[in-house]
Amino acid sequence: MSSRDWRLRRQDILKAVEGIHQRTATLTLEEFESNDTIVKAVLFDFIVIGEASRNIPMAIQARYPHSPWRLMNDMRNIAAHEYFRVNLTLAWRTIHNNLPPLIAPLQQLLAAELVEP
Repeated sequence: MSSRDWRLRRQDILKAVEGIHQRTATLTLEEFESNDTIVKAVLFDFIVIGEASRNIPMAIQARYPHSPWRLMNDMRNIAAHEYFRVNLTLAWRTIHNNLPPLIAPLQQLLAAELVEP
């Protein structure tokens, strides 16, 4: 069991998504791929997203089945353990197609869970 409250973990996910957006918003795929510092920062944020998501209690995850909990953790596992398999084009697509839709549900999740014990 993690010593960090799941609500803070949810905030960690949102902060990491925002960090990725800030680092990549003005870049093209080619600029992203050629900037090792940005790539490493983004991959670290993907690791944070995955680690935080897997520490959201299963009961909370079950109440929000449309959030891609497993996929967030899977991306973390590849970035952390199989870094040599990271596909930057896929990471780029994830940044633009999959991260933005996470924001509203994560914000709603906390608001909804604040009223419950």
